[in-house]
Amino acid sequence: MEMLNIKINGRDYQVEKNTTILEACHKFGIKVPTLCYLKDINEIGACRMCLCEVKGARGLVAACVYPIEREGTEIFTNTPQIRKYRKTNLELLLSTHDKKCLSCPKNTNCELQKLCIEYGVYEKHFLGGADIIHKEDHSTLHLVRNNNKCILCRRCVAACKEQFVSVIGTNNRGFDTEIGCAFNLELGDVPCVSCGQCTVVCPTGALVERDDTDKVFEAIADPTKHVVVHTAPSIRATLGECFDMPIGTNVKGKMVAALKMLGFDKVFDTNFGADLTIMEEGTEFIERVTTGGTLPMITSCSPGWVKFCEHYYPDLIPHLSTCKSPQQMQGAMIKSYYAEKAGIDPKDIVVVSVMPCVAKKFEIKRDDQGRDGMQDNDISITTRELAKMIKTAGIQFTELEDEEFDPVMAIGSGAGTIFGATGGVMEAALRTVADVLTGEDLKQIDYKEIRGTDDIKEATYEIAGKEVKVAVTSGLKNAAKLLDEIRAGKSPYQFIEVMCCPGGCVNGGGQPIQPGHVRNFTDLKALRAKALYEDDLSLEYRKSHDNPEIKAIYDEYLEKPGSHLAHELLHTSYVKRGK
Repeated sequence: MEMLNIKINGRDYQVEKNTTILEACHKFGIKVPTLCYLKDINEIGACRMCLCEVKGARGLVAACVYPIEREGTEIFTNTPQIRKYRKTNLELLLSTHDKKCLSCPKNTNCELQKLCIEYGVYEKHFLGGADIIHKEDHSTLHLVRNNNKCILCRRCVAACKEQFVSVIGTNNRGFDTEIGCAFNLELGDVPCVSCGQCTVVCPTGALVERDDTDKVFEAIADPTKHVVVHTAPSIRATLGECFDMPIGTNVKGKMVAALKMLGFDKVFDTNFGADLTIMEEGTEFIERVTTGGTLPMITSCSPGWVKFCEHYYPDLIPHLSTCKSPQQMQGAMIKSYYAEKAGIDPKDIVVVSVMPCVAKKFEIKRDDQGRDGMQDNDISITTRELAKMIKTAGIQFTELEDEEFDPVMAIGSGAGTIFGATGGVMEAALRTVADVLTGEDLKQIDYKEIRGTDDIKEATYEIAGKEVKVAVTSGLKNAAKLLDEIRAGKSPYQFIEVMCCPGGCVNGGGQPIQPGHVRNFTDLKALRAKALYEDDLSLEYRKSHDNPEIKAIYDEYLEKPGSHLAHELLHTSYVKRGK
C-alpha cells in the first residue's frame, strides 16, 4: 500500500495512491458536491459539480473520477474560481428545469435544491426551454416519472442497469437528450420490475413513488370502514431516518404509537405474516425434497424479483415457491381469520400495508390475490409515505412514548424480523425446517454464513442426516447468475433466496432517501440490517413455529401448514410475461 503526501486547500494529508479526490476529501471532512456520482455504478463525471483545481493540471478536474497518483499533489476545492464554476453550472441546470419546488414531492429533500441554496442560486439566469415540455408518465402502479425535473445525471439509468433490467436509458442527442424507454414507450409498456431503485437514487423529483396517502386518510375518515394497518419488518429500522434519527435506529414502539395516533383501528405486525410464510414455505420445501418436487426451490417474498422471473426467466417459474409474500398472507388473514374473530364483514375492512418496496403497490393488484372479489391488501404505502402522513398530522415522532402492536397479530418472532435483511428469509426457514426434520428444539439457530451483503452467499448444512445446500443473493444482476446456472442444469442448490433490491428490504425502493454524499460513503444496508438482527436477539420467540399466535391460527383456523384452506388463502400462481 503506497502512501502519498498531498495538500488539500493548503493543509497536509496522506492518502493511498489512486484514491480519488472525492474519496480523499470525504476522508478528511471536506464535502465536495456531486449530483451524478454513485459509488461503483455511476462514476461518469457528467454533472461537473465536483470540479476541483489540481496544481499543474491543464484545467479543472472532476473529483469523483480523478485519481491521486503523484507525491506532493496540491488540490483546491474552494477557490473563488471553483465556486463561480459550480454556481454557473447550477444556473445552467435550472435553465431547463421545472422550478415549481413547492409542489414537488422532493421539496426539501432535493439534492439540486440544497446545492442551489448553498451556492446562492435563487433565480433563472439563462434562457432555456419552456418549463413544461415533457408529459408526466403515470403509466405504472408504483411510480411517477417527470422528465421536467430531470437533470440527466443518469443515476437512474445506472441503477436500472445494475438491476439487470435496463428499461430506461438516454434517448436523442445534444439539447434533445432525455431519459426514457426505448421507442419513447411509457414505463407501463416495458418490462420494468417495479423495484423502485431509480427513485431512491434520483437527486431531484424526476422519479418518485406513486403517492397513495390521500387514499389512506380518506379511508381512516370513513366511519363505515374498519381500517387495519400492518408494517413490514424493515420499517422499524428505517423510519427514524425520515425524522433525522441515526441510520439503523429501531423505532418500532414510536412507529406503533404514531400509527395509532393517525387513527388506524388496528395496528398489526407483518412479522406475523413473515412467520406464516415460513410455516408454509418450509412445509413446501420439505415436501419438494421428500417427494422429488422441482428443485432448487426459490423464495417468492419479493414481488420485484417475482416479476423479474416472470419477464426474463419464465421457464423457471416452477422453481418459485407458491407461497404468497408476508404482505399478502397478512392481508389474507386480516380479511378472513381476524374478520371472523372480530365479527366484521371483510368488505368493510380496509387493509393498509406499510412496505419498504414500491413493487408492493404492484403486488396488491396481481391476479390470484384475495378471494370473493376482494384484494388481500387494499392500499400499500412506502416508508416515505408513512413519514409524510405522520408529518402532515403534526405528530412529533421523536417525542412519542413506545406502544405495542394490537393483539391477534401482534407477535412476530425474531425469524420474521430478519426477513428485512438479505439472507433473513433463508435463515428463518432453516430455523424451522431444522427443528421439523430433527424433531428437536435446536439451540444453535444463527446461520451466520448467509448473513451480510456479499453478492452471492452459499452454505451447506447437515440437517437430520440430509445435506442441504443453499444460496442467498440480492440484486437482480446477481440473481441472474444463479438463474443461468439453473437453466443450464448446473445448479448445486436445493433452496435459494432471492431479494430484488441489493441488500434486501432494508434497501428497498420505498425506503428513506439519503443524498449522494451519505449513500456513497455509508453502508446503509449494513447499519439498517444490524438493527433487525439486534431486534431478533431481544425477542422472546426466535423461531416462526414457536410463535403462539401462529400456533393458534393453525389450531383454530388453518388446521396445518399446507392444508386445503391454507392453499386457498396463502398460496398463489404466476404468469409468463412478455418483454
